[in-house]
Amino acid sequence: MSRIGNAIINVPSGVEVKVSAEGVVSVKGPKGELTETVDTCISVKVEEGVISVARKTDEKDHRAKHGLYRSLINNMVIGVSEGFKTEQELVGVGYKASNIGQKLEMLLGYSHNIILEMPEEIKLTTDTQKGKPPRVILESADKQLIGQVAAKIRSLRKPEPYKGKGIKFVGEELRRKAGKTVAK
Repeated sequence: MSRIGNAIINVPSGVEVKVSAEGVVSVKGPKGELTETVDTCISVKVEEGVISVARKTDEKDHRAKHGLYRSLINNMVIGVSEGFKTEQELVGVGYKASNIGQKLEMLLGYSHNIILEMPEEIKLTTDTQKGKPPRVILESADKQLIGQVAAKIRSLRKPEPYKGKGIKFVGEELRRKAGKTVAK
């Protein structure tokens, strides 16, 4: 029994869900439109503001996909109605972030600036306040895309465990290590 897969998805007002015969689920709402192709072993039904996901057999592969597709569809519904947002801080002396349209330019202690082009689906803003580390704020309806882009930004300079310098998510707790002076 899949507890996640059997849970129903309530569709909020203003969100429209369509399921085609080929297994393509499209969700449209105030924040945008998303589509997902569902495997043939999973059936999706939309009835009176409720989405239910069912599997055809109890094979291991079908059980695994049952919860997966239910979660993906749920994330699509939440994304088009409320949206998703991630914030990252650039902690370190001389670290800077600025944006011009959809281009993110960062100074991360390397000999050159790093420029990233953001996808159209993501709204990019940067925030620089005196006395606080610069922030990169990403907003989108697509949870998978925003997570992938945030991971790419973080991979450019991961937080190191001794001084805590690097790109980290806001509110993230880092495991800090004591330096070699503690050993004496």
